[in-house]
Amino acid sequence: MLMAKPFRLTGRNLGLELVRVTEAAAIASDHWTGYGNKIEADGAAVKAMREAFDNVAINGTVAIGEGEMDQAPMLYIGEKVGCGGPEFDIAVDPLEGTNLCARSLPNALTVIALAEKGQFLHAPDVYMEKIAVGPDVPENVVDIDASITTNLRELAKAKGKSPSDLTLCALERDRHEEMIAKARETGARVRLLSDGDVAAVIATCLPLSGVDLYAGSGGAPEGVLAAAAVRCMKGHMQARLLFENDQQLQRAKIMMKDQDPKRRLELCDLANGHVFFCATGVTPGYLLEGVENLDTGYRRTHSVVMRSETGTIRYIRAYHHVATKRLQTNFF
Repeated sequence: MLMAKPFRLTGRNLGLELVRVTEAAAIASDHWTGYGNKIEADGAAVKAMREAFDNVAINGTVAIGEGEMDQAPMLYIGEKVGCGGPEFDIAVDPLEGTNLCARSLPNALTVIALAEKGQFLHAPDVYMEKIAVGPDVPENVVDIDASITTNLRELAKAKGKSPSDLTLCALERDRHEEMIAKARETGARVRLLSDGDVAAVIATCLPLSGVDLYAGSGGAPEGVLAAAAVRCMKGHMQARLLFENDQQLQRAKIMMKDQDPKRRLELCDLANGHVFFCATGVTPGYLLEGVENLDTGYRRTHSVVMRSETGTIRYIRAYHHVATKRLQTNFF
């Protein structure tokens, strides 16, 4: 009797299934773009993503989500998704950049990453220090333990440029003021973000983004999602978890078992094995265009699907007929 081939992460059909999930969340959250209500925008994305997952042929477990089970209706850590099939871990942010969507600012995304069981960093929702560069420089050019001055100078040397030719991207936060000042002292430009560092980390791997280095602290879930994309794009990233109190540290020790929660994390510590990354733009940004409402009754979405095993980066532009798909009922 012929045996069926084992289902693999790299299956093409799975990519199309996942992009339908991020498309659904993007269309749903776009309904709230510019209305100043980030809670409703995020809630619409969560609802649409959860419902769309019901049609994906996997047995998925949310390893990176928006909190614990008692924080539902968010997609919480440990939640099961999919309609049955091979087991995978899921990292998810139904609306990365809720404030960006609410204020109609660039770089709001709906994001999913998928990996084989146990290949994502399993850590609580705490802050994470991050540093990332693109694939056009050697792996160890930047170092999370070095100063921003040293990192910019070493990066400039590796690129055959001066620091004044470089652009650092970071979240605009009080905690980053010293780093920003030191970066500017080298002559480097600094591009500041109000929210949404997944797209900014990915921008370091995009030749036309104008971003050479990402540095600073942000959410750990966003760090894992960004790491999945950086793996697929052959870029480089390091990270370290940051803890505000002993309770967070103890929680991390439980979740990470025998691993040191304070250790330096390399890219493969964040996202290892065969990784799949998928995102759909809600508002236009570095990586993707936003959802567009067309006069013809269609909504146009722009998505990206990446695979670490092959390095394939596939952009997908889709047209969704609102009346035919009854999107208002299913996603709003």
